[in-house]
Amino acid sequence: MSWIVLILSGALEAVWAAALHRSKGFRRPVPSLVFLVSVIASTGGLAFAMRDIPTGTAYAVWVGVGVVLTAAYAMVTKVERPTAARLALLAGIGACVVGLKVVA
Repeated sequence: MSWIVLILSGALEAVWAAALHRSKGFRRPVPSLVFLVSVIASTGGLAFAMRDIPTGTAYAVWVGVGVVLTAAYAMVTKVERPTAARLALLAGIGACVVGLKVVA
């Protein structure tokens, strides 16, 4: 259960990062509210998962999932370009996250 919560919390990290970008410095209320709710839920999920998963592993997985999904969202919405180097490096982060789950 902790691993599922951790992965979902990492996904929420991508939600709050995107909402933070869309809030335009907290000048837009709806994205600002989405940011606030998702950052609390994401961090709360990380705290829950850390009851059963070692701190370093949990944090690295949480950040890794968030980074990959945030970058993917940025590429899909054309905020960033999907270059071969960027895709390869993100695949490497994904592989490291899977590796941490395997050895944990």
